[in-house]
Amino acid sequence: MPYESGLWTWGPAFAAAMVFFGWYRNWRGPLRPDEIRNYIARMQTIHGNERNDVETMRHFLEADDGREFVMLNLVKIEPGPVPDPETGELVPGSVLLNRYTKVFLRALFVRGGHPAIVARKVGGYFDAWRVPPDPGWTIVGFMRYRSRRDMIELVVDPRFGPAHAFKFAATAETFSFPTRIMLRAYPGPMLWVPLMLALAAALGQIVILLSTS
Repeated sequence: MPYESGLWTWGPAFAAAMVFFGWYRNWRGPLRPDEIRNYIARMQTIHGNERNDVETMRHFLEADDGREFVMLNLVKIEPGPVPDPETGELVPGSVLLNRYTKVFLRALFVRGGHPAIVARKVGGYFDAWRVPPDPGWTIVGFMRYRSRRDMIELVVDPRFGPAHAFKFAATAETFSFPTRIMLRAYPGPMLWVPLMLALAAALGQIVILLSTS
């Protein structure tokens, strides 16, 4: 009976962990030169040079190491009502940004990404040297990307066209750049997801053994 209870609890937990690792990790390796050329051409066709630095993007893709990274985003939301790109109705900028975020997060999650930290700004600059004055940032976000390939696939996805209109209308100022985590004081999903699955399997086995004893 212990063997059967373990099969019914640890088996599904192991299968779920394998599915998670298959989704969460990049198994395709770094970008190839032909992929980079294709992605850059598609990005220029879709977005042009209006809001994207093509050369910065090209250098980032060419330096791909196949590993995950975290994108830092600083965003200042329009403080007053702005025209809805679809209806022309005046609505708060935060409402329009939420419409874009819902679309973006779904697509990010499918590609193994997720928000790492999202925080609301609650004060001005404490330390600032040789930088422009604080424009009044609204939110700070760290978004985890599974790979640089996943990031550029989001950039060139034509389905984001309508959603980008909400982002542009809602955002007064913004900038972002990629980062690599050097120190983390809390466990990431690669650790806590398997641990949670193991805990669920252990508790399930205990319940089965108690119910049959």
